Amino acid sequence: MAEHMGRVHMTRRGYENLQSELKKLKTQDRPKVVDEIRVARAHGDLSENAEYHAAKERQAQLEGRIRFVEDRLARAEVVDPSNVPIDRVRFGLTVVLENLDSGEEVTYTLTGEEEADISQGLLSITSPIGRALIGKAVDDEVQIRVPSGTRMFEVREIRRMD
Repeated sequence: MAEHMGRVHMTRRGYENLQSELKKLKTQDRPKVVDEIRVARAHGDLSENAEYHAAKERQAQLEGRIRFVEDRLARAEVVDPSNVPIDRVRFGLTVVLENLDSGEEVTYTLTGEEEADISQGLLSITSPIGRALIGKAVDDEVQIRVPSGTRMFEVREIRRMD
Protein backbone atom coordinates (compact mmCIF):
# COMPACT_ATOMS: atom_id res chain seq x y z
CA MET A 1 0.00 0.00 0.00
CA ALA A 2 2.94 2.35 0.59
CA GLU A 3 3.66 2.49 -3.14
CA HIS A 4 0.29 4.17 -3.65
CA MET A 5 1.17 7.13 -1.46
CA GLY A 6 3.81 9.12 -3.37
CA ARG A 7 4.14 10.70 -6.75
CA VAL A 8 4.24 8.50 -9.83
CA HIS A 9 6.86 9.60 -12.36
CA MET A 10 5.96 9.29 -16.01
CA THR A 11 6.72 10.84 -19.34
CA ARG A 12 4.23 13.03 -21.18
CA ARG A 13 3.52 10.11 -23.54
CA GLY A 14 2.82 7.79 -20.59
CA TYR A 15 0.46 10.33 -19.03
CA GLU A 16 -1.42 10.82 -22.29
CA ASN A 17 -1.67 7.04 -22.79
CA LEU A 18 -3.24 6.66 -19.34
CA GLN A 19 -5.69 9.49 -20.08
CA SER A 20 -6.69 7.75 -23.32
CA GLU A 21 -7.09 4.43 -21.54
CA LEU A 22 -9.29 6.01 -18.86
CA LYS A 23 -11.49 7.66 -21.48
CA LYS A 24 -11.93 4.33 -23.30
CA LEU A 25 -12.66 2.48 -20.05
CA LYS A 26 -15.36 4.96 -19.10
CA THR A 27 -16.94 5.73 -22.47
CA GLN A 28 -16.68 2.38 -24.27
CA ASP A 29 -15.90 -0.50 -21.93
CA ARG A 30 -18.14 0.51 -18.99
CA PRO A 31 -21.33 0.98 -21.10
CA LYS A 32 -20.61 -2.32 -22.88
CA VAL A 33 -20.38 -4.24 -19.58
CA VAL A 34 -23.50 -2.54 -18.22
CA ASP A 35 -25.34 -3.63 -21.37
CA GLU A 36 -24.00 -7.20 -21.00
CA ILE A 37 -25.36 -7.28 -17.43
CA ARG A 38 -28.74 -5.95 -18.61
CA VAL A 39 -28.99 -8.62 -21.34
CA ALA A 40 -27.90 -11.42 -19.00
CA ARG A 41 -30.35 -10.26 -16.32
CA ALA A 42 -33.17 -10.60 -18.86
CA HIS A 43 -32.41 -14.32 -19.14
CA GLY A 44 -34.07 -14.97 -15.80
CA ASP A 45 -32.85 -16.76 -12.68
CA LEU A 46 -29.66 -14.93 -11.64
CA SER A 47 -28.47 -17.65 -9.26
CA GLU A 48 -27.70 -20.01 -12.15
CA ASN A 49 -26.99 -17.42 -14.83
CA ALA A 50 -23.34 -17.85 -15.89
CA GLU A 51 -23.52 -14.91 -18.35
CA TYR A 52 -24.69 -12.60 -15.56
CA HIS A 53 -21.94 -13.72 -13.16
CA ALA A 54 -19.26 -13.40 -15.86
CA ALA A 55 -20.47 -9.90 -16.76
CA LYS A 56 -20.48 -8.86 -13.09
CA GLU A 57 -16.91 -10.16 -12.75
CA ARG A 58 -15.85 -8.15 -15.84
CA GLN A 59 -17.54 -5.11 -14.30
CA ALA A 60 -15.61 -5.54 -11.04
CA GLN A 61 -12.30 -5.88 -12.92
CA LEU A 62 -13.13 -2.84 -15.07
CA GLU A 63 -14.03 -0.68 -12.08
CA GLY A 64 -10.80 -1.75 -10.35
CA ARG A 65 -8.77 -0.74 -13.39
CA ILE A 66 -10.61 2.61 -13.59
CA ARG A 67 -9.77 3.32 -9.94
CA PHE A 68 -6.14 2.31 -10.49
CA VAL A 69 -5.73 4.55 -13.57
CA GLU A 70 -7.48 7.47 -11.86
CA ASP A 71 -5.11 7.09 -8.89
CA ARG A 72 -2.03 7.02 -11.15
CA LEU A 73 -3.19 10.11 -13.03
CA ALA A 74 -3.98 11.96 -9.79
CA ARG A 75 -0.49 11.27 -8.44
CA ALA A 76 1.33 11.69 -11.76
CA GLU A 77 4.43 13.81 -11.94
CA VAL A 78 5.20 14.31 -15.61
CA VAL A 79 8.94 14.54 -16.16
CA ASP A 80 10.16 16.36 -19.25
CA PRO A 81 13.41 14.63 -20.27
CA SER A 82 14.35 17.55 -22.54
CA ASN A 83 15.31 19.52 -19.40
CA VAL A 84 17.29 16.69 -17.76
CA PRO A 85 21.10 16.75 -17.97
CA ILE A 86 22.53 13.76 -19.82
CA ASP A 87 25.67 13.35 -17.72
CA ARG A 88 24.14 10.47 -15.75
CA VAL A 89 21.41 7.88 -16.28
CA ARG A 90 18.12 9.43 -15.16
CA PHE A 91 14.38 8.95 -15.59
CA GLY A 92 13.27 9.57 -19.17
CA LEU A 93 16.71 9.20 -20.73
CA THR A 94 17.94 6.47 -23.06
CA VAL A 95 21.02 4.46 -22.15
CA VAL A 96 23.13 2.21 -24.40
CA LEU A 97 24.80 -0.64 -22.53
CA GLU A 98 27.45 -3.08 -23.65
CA ASN A 99 27.30 -6.58 -22.21
CA LEU A 100 30.94 -7.10 -21.16
CA ASP A 101 30.67 -10.89 -21.57
CA SER A 102 29.23 -10.98 -25.10
CA GLY A 103 30.03 -7.50 -26.47
CA GLU A 104 26.35 -7.19 -27.38
CA GLU A 105 24.75 -3.76 -27.05
CA VAL A 106 21.28 -3.13 -25.63
CA THR A 107 19.38 0.13 -25.46
CA TYR A 108 16.80 1.06 -22.83
CA THR A 109 14.76 4.15 -22.09
CA LEU A 110 13.93 4.52 -18.39
CA THR A 111 10.22 5.12 -17.89
CA GLY A 112 7.52 4.79 -15.27
CA GLU A 113 5.99 1.43 -14.41
CA GLU A 114 2.88 1.99 -16.53
CA GLU A 115 4.94 2.76 -19.62
CA ALA A 116 7.42 -0.09 -19.34
CA ASP A 117 7.53 -2.49 -22.29
CA ILE A 118 10.82 -4.34 -22.51
CA SER A 119 10.03 -5.48 -26.08
CA GLN A 120 10.05 -1.78 -27.04
CA GLY A 121 13.17 -1.03 -24.98
CA LEU A 122 11.10 0.82 -22.35
CA LEU A 123 12.43 -0.16 -18.93
CA SER A 124 10.72 0.64 -15.63
CA ILE A 125 12.77 2.82 -13.35
CA THR A 126 11.64 0.59 -10.47
CA SER A 127 12.86 -2.65 -12.08
CA PRO A 128 16.10 -4.19 -10.78
CA ILE A 129 17.92 -3.14 -13.96
CA GLY A 130 16.43 0.36 -13.86
CA ARG A 131 17.43 0.84 -10.22
CA ALA A 132 20.97 -0.40 -10.96
CA LEU A 133 21.37 2.08 -13.83
CA ILE A 134 20.18 5.25 -12.07
CA GLY A 135 23.03 7.67 -11.48
CA LYS A 136 25.57 5.84 -13.62
CA ALA A 137 27.72 7.78 -16.11
CA VAL A 138 29.29 6.85 -19.45
CA ASP A 139 32.08 4.26 -18.97
CA ASP A 140 30.67 3.14 -15.60
CA GLU A 141 30.38 -0.60 -15.13
CA VAL A 142 27.12 -1.97 -13.79
CA GLN A 143 26.55 -5.39 -12.29
CA ILE A 144 22.98 -6.51 -12.95
CA ARG A 145 21.33 -9.61 -11.60
CA VAL A 146 19.15 -11.30 -14.20
CA PRO A 147 17.21 -14.59 -13.95
CA SER A 148 20.10 -16.51 -15.54
CA GLY A 149 22.74 -15.04 -13.21
CA THR A 150 24.76 -11.83 -12.93
CA ARG A 151 25.84 -9.81 -15.95
CA MET A 152 28.35 -6.99 -16.22
CA PHE A 153 27.48 -4.06 -18.44
CA GLU A 154 29.26 -0.85 -19.32
CA VAL A 155 27.37 2.37 -19.98
CA ARG A 156 28.35 3.36 -23.53
CA GLU A 157 26.02 6.29 -24.19
CA ILE A 158 23.33 8.39 -22.49
CA ARG A 159 20.94 10.41 -24.66
CA ARG A 160 17.48 11.88 -24.76
CA MET A 161 14.54 9.69 -25.83
CA ASP A 162 14.22 9.06 -29.55
